[in-house]
Amino acid sequence: MADFSLPVSGGPVNLGFDHFFGITASLDIPPYVYIEDDLATMVPESYTRNDSKMSWWRKGLTSEDFDHQLVLPLLTKKAVSYIDQQARSDNAQPFFLYFPLPAPHTPILPLDEFKGKSKTNAYGDFVLQVDHVVGQILEALERNGIKDETLLIFTSDNGCSPEADFDGLSAYGHNPSYNFRGAKSDIFEGGHRIPFLVSWPGQVKPGGKSAQTICLTDLLATLAAITGYDLQASEGVDSYNLLPAMLGNSEENIREATVHHSVNGSFAIRKGPWKLILCPDSGGWSTPLPGSQEAGNLPAYQLYNLEEDPGEQDNLYPSRPEIALELETLLTEYKDAGRSTPLNR
Repeated sequence: MADFSLPVSGGPVNLGFDHFFGITASLDIPPYVYIEDDLATMVPESYTRNDSKMSWWRKGLTSEDFDHQLVLPLLTKKAVSYIDQQARSDNAQPFFLYFPLPAPHTPILPLDEFKGKSKTNAYGDFVLQVDHVVGQILEALERNGIKDETLLIFTSDNGCSPEADFDGLSAYGHNPSYNFRGAKSDIFEGGHRIPFLVSWPGQVKPGGKSAQTICLTDLLATLAAITGYDLQASEGVDSYNLLPAMLGNSEENIREATVHHSVNGSFAIRKGPWKLILCPDSGGWSTPLPGSQEAGNLPAYQLYNLEEDPGEQDNLYPSRPEIALELETLLTEYKDAGRSTPLNR
């Protein structure tokens, strides 16, 4: 058993962060303790578990100061406090805040003040609470007079989870995946299309949009460019600088292609409007399930033109083998090179 009185090794403060306050993983994975810098704030001595449909979490050690429903409010309070502290310091300097929210991931636990407010289900209420969290961050920047000089990026790590209850939400006329196929875990677009919102007064045009295909790996090269850091060849080997697109200075594709994979490790590569999926199924939790009889009767690969078919309904792999071969060859080149960016970027 882990000794919670000992420092955590390999944590954020060992990897470049000046300060850390957070949890060990997503809110449904134990142990349920807070960590400040490299120490647990309390040693857990009891176990908790929740088996409710949407608010479940796995059985695990839980410290006395840990209440699952209050984790998001507490982390928000810490983030706002950090902004206040940095902005009001006598020798205030530019600062970086990374605030990965535990919501709207499971367990879905909206506070009482948000229950019923979305007029959908508990997931919709939890999303409203996330909106409120973002509002508190914006208010902190405004209150401290630094909003106009702050780059704020809001994004997520994957598409909506089936735990949101898609069928229940559809009764209210809402589909979290919009017109895209699948959800979190899948190789389809519903598993990978995510929000990416940027606020940077005086730099990024308000209300602007970009048709660029981007990836979260691009944040490294983009922030390096903004701060003047010269990435070494071995750093950010799959990261492209998005700054020209953010500033509205580039209409050409910044990325040559984008590689991604599903929960079971099935890969896909997209270039321009084309997306090649190297499996016959969803690669995740949606139908056709991996290994199913349905999947066994399908072509080995899937090829879609996302401009004409964003819902990935018409598999063109049998009719456009030359495009499939081009994309598969490019993916192999990336694999052999160990990177998708050029060495001389």
